[in-house]
Amino acid sequence: MQRKGVRKSGGHDTEGLLDELYATPPPGFVSRREELAAEAKAEGRIEDARLIHAARRPTLAAWAANVLLRSQPVASQRFLELGRALREAYRTLDADGIKDLSDQRRSIVSTLSRQAAALAREAGHPLSDAAQQDVASTLQAVLADQDAADRWATGRLQSALTPPADFPSSTAAPADAQPQSTRAPTATRSSRTPAKDELGQRRRQRQEQLAQARKAAKAADQRLRRQRAAQEDAEAAMEQARDRHEQARQQVSAAEEQLRQAREELRKAEQEQQAAEERCRAEADAVARAEQAAQDASREVDRLATPVG
Repeated sequence: MQRKGVRKSGGHDTEGLLDELYATPPPGFVSRREELAAEAKAEGRIEDARLIHAARRPTLAAWAANVLLRSQPVASQRFLELGRALREAYRTLDADGIKDLSDQRRSIVSTLSRQAAALAREAGHPLSDAAQQDVASTLQAVLADQDAADRWATGRLQSALTPPADFPSSTAAPADAQPQSTRAPTATRSSRTPAKDELGQRRRQRQEQLAQARKAAKAADQRLRRQRAAQEDAEAAMEQARDRHEQARQQVSAAEEQLRQAREELRKAEQEQQAAEERCRAEADAVARAEQAAQDASREVDRLATPVG
């Protein structure tokens, strides 16, 4: 699917790199992110390195939803169009449209959820039952909410999405979504009975309670999303710490091996030095003896050279 606002720097498609990153299975996400960020930094692309490093590792379900979007572009586009049509039908209280689209909704969500699970399994990362439910929840959210649809369309979800609490999950149309011909004539204020006034009051109270409940549900959903994002940040930080710990452990191991080798070389050097010193002393003794012998021989020559008598 075509992306908007593609950022290029020095011939490098940073958006393309981020797309590649979010197509990477979660276990390899952090290492690949650090690799791409390091490459950008080494090439002087500091802002690109910052953008890449800021990417957060997706959950397995979010990754599967991202892979589904990129692997099935035609089906994904149709799914987004279905969501727009379904939201419009609820907005206009089109009962017939809601029923027809809701039938498609169940079938397509089920089909796409299975396809996402199959793609994850083929990539070597099968989804648990909970992860498959998160994928289905994400797809339901995409149908129900424009913001969720826009987020999924980027292909860079970090966590699963939750459909709004006020979006019906059944195929039943809202009570107000009745054909115009079947609606009862509106009674005038003067002809209302006390019973009807009481019923109207109860309905207004119920609507107020429903509005408050929807507001509370939306706030709870926002808190949930923030908590999930915080959890993702914590998991990413933990994974980075594990990577740094492993690198430090390897460095310590290498340093210990170098120290062991240096100590062995020092021991050998000390032995060689001791042997050399012993040879030096032996040679010095030999030289002293040779000098003494030379002196004795010289004196003997002098003695014999002296005339007799």
